[in-house]
Amino acid sequence: MLTQCDSGGASVDVVLPCLNEARALPWVLERMPPGYRAIVADNGSHDGSPRIARDHGAVVVVVPERGYGAAVHAGLRAADAEVVCVCDADASLDPAHLPRLVTELLAGRAELVLGRRRPTSARAWPPHARLGNAVVAGRLRRRGIPVRDLGPMRAARRADLLRLPIADRRFGYPLELLLRAAQADWRIIETDVDYHPRIGRSKVTGSPLGTVRAVRDMSALLASLR
Repeated sequence: MLTQCDSGGASVDVVLPCLNEARALPWVLERMPPGYRAIVADNGSHDGSPRIARDHGAVVVVVPERGYGAAVHAGLRAADAEVVCVCDADASLDPAHLPRLVTELLAGRAELVLGRRRPTSARAWPPHARLGNAVVAGRLRRRGIPVRDLGPMRAARRADLLRLPIADRRFGYPLELLLRAAQADWRIIETDVDYHPRIGRSKVTGSPLGTVRAVRDMSALLASLR
């Protein structure tokens, strides 16, 4: 069992961008470490996700503007902890692993810590989605950003995040975060986390066509931010 000391005494808020994750939320919220407050940024769910989140003790933020980045940004603004983590709400990532990232952050080893996904089964990360991630991560490394994964689990200090001029409010948000962090000379590191088969279909890479579109959009973002 994880304890409060896993956060080094610092308060930690966890932003969970959410769109119709009613089936996954109970497991995700029950796995939240002690001392970590869940903020569910609901992006227009119609399956009862906000009610389920509240019933499990989470703070719910209603986000009318559609888009992953809009949900994350709204959750970040609603947070008040020194340290903020972000984690998907689809049960593909275990919140119990968040202290691994926070420990690295509070030890002063980086300003941004990413969870590098390690699939627990072949179903967890379809080949087309894994390839798309590898393509974009490779382009980032060529720009000097040392990442192997654009993973959706991460930890940073809230004040630092709010100072980054991130404009993307859709699915390019994780990529722009890395680009802006590199421009600000942040140290960026990764630590391994388990990656499970998600409950429900991915909003971005649930199909080969969706992956192609995501890579196309991210490539355009890379070209625009030199």
